Parts: sequence; C-alpha cells; structure tokens
Amino acid sequence: MTRLRWFGHATVRLELDAAQFLFDPFLVGGIGPVRRRRKSPDLEVAPVDAVLVSHAHQDHLHLGSLRQLDRSTTLVVPRNTGRLVRAQGFEDVHEVDAGDELTIGGVRVRTVPAAHDGRRMPFGPAAPAVGYVLEGNERVYFAGDTDLFPGMADLASDLDLAILPIGGWGPTLRSGHLDPTTAASALRLLRPRSAVAVHWGTLWPLGMGRVRRHRFDDSGDRFIKEAQVTAPDVRIPVLLPGDSFEVPPRPA
Repeated sequence: MTRLRWFGHATVRLELDAAQFLFDPFLVGGIGPVRRRRKSPDLEVAPVDAVLVSHAHQDHLHLGSLRQLDRSTTLVVPRNTGRLVRAQGFEDVHEVDAGDELTIGGVRVRTVPAAHDGRRMPFGPAAPAVGYVLEGNERVYFAGDTDLFPGMADLASDLDLAILPIGGWGPTLRSGHLDPTTAASALRLLRPRSAVAVHWGTLWPLGMGRVRRHRFDDSGDRFIKEAQVTAPDVRIPVLLPGDSFEVPPRPA
C-alpha cells in the first residue's frame, strides 16, 4: 500500500510498504513576508523513518521545522548541507548527490537529478537540487523543485506515483520550476499511473493577496485540465493541504 498526505507547499508524508517518509518539511506559518495562506488541519508530524530534503532553499530545508522532529530521525540531504542539519542535533545524516542510493526501511531510495538552482541564499553552501525515486512494492517519484528536462524520461520506469511541483509562492515563477503546463508535459515523460500536484496554493507574500491571485487559487485545476490533454490515462486527485491520497493498486 502507498499512501500520502500533503501538508502544503512541498511537504509530503509518504507511507510506502512499512516505511514512513517525510519530504521537504515546512511546518510553520511562513518565512518573513511569505506567509501560509491555507493551513492543513494540523502541522504536527508523527515519527518517520527518514526525512528526504530536495534542496537547500529555506522553504524546503527549513531548520525551524526540522527542530520539531526527533533528533534520532534519519535525514537525507543534498551534498554540502549536512553541516546545517548536524548543527541542529541530528546525527544520522546522509549527504547525497544524483546517482546515490540508500535502503531505508526496506525501501530503495535513489537520488535523481533536478533542473533547479539549489544553492542556499544568500550566503549558504552551494548544493545541488535533487529528486528521489523510492522503490518498494510500488514506485514513487518526488521531484522537489525542478524545471522540465528531457532526462525525466529515464528517471524511472513503471512509476505508480509522481509527486510534482506545479507553482510557487508568489505572483511570478522563475525558471527552474514547473507550472501547470510544463508539469503536464512532465507526465508524458514520466508515464506514472497517478500524480499529485504540490508546491502551490499554500504560501503567498503579505500585501500581494490580489496580485495574479490565479497563480495561488487555480494552479491545481489548470494542471488537471492540461493533463487531461497530454496524459489522459494518469489519475490525478484534487488535493488541498491536509488531504490524503491512497495510490490505487496496480492492475492485475
């Protein structure tokens, strides 16, 4: 069985076989002027087998959120960011780059490339952005932050679930990100049976509530409409922060 819960932004709790994973935990009300505008029912996270971090930006590698977790938790973080999390008291820390593999809770965790500038601004370490493919009885791809790139077609075969970003946290979206249209194109390369859209409809800058608000409100619906054209066989549930989804079993 594969089940996920979306906590908003890129934060996802995934149950795969008997293992529990947490991706890119952001469990607070905001960073500076960028605030959480849509809350999940609760932001407390039960213990997990591992936390997987895609890159060093503060809305993905958020130290205050990590401090809410048990310090014995296994952390998997991009190369050159281990020092940041060890300084918070975590000891079981694995620094990874694209091509690295681990086994956690009986699940094979492969680190894969992402097309995104993962450096921690303004003075943090230069670190790559990565995604993860988890392989147990089913296969799951978590993209982190990425733009569309041809190599997506080779990341994994026979995917049961792709977890894709489709937006951002403001009225503009710079290169290095997927929007609803390019995320739908990514489905054509990835060929998953199901997909869940994240990294949208959660954070927004204070004082900009009416500026291109469609980027906050409408990205999920736009993604589904685009995907109906580019990848009509992919199941895409409509989720809001706090919602859960159980991946349907593979066809017999």
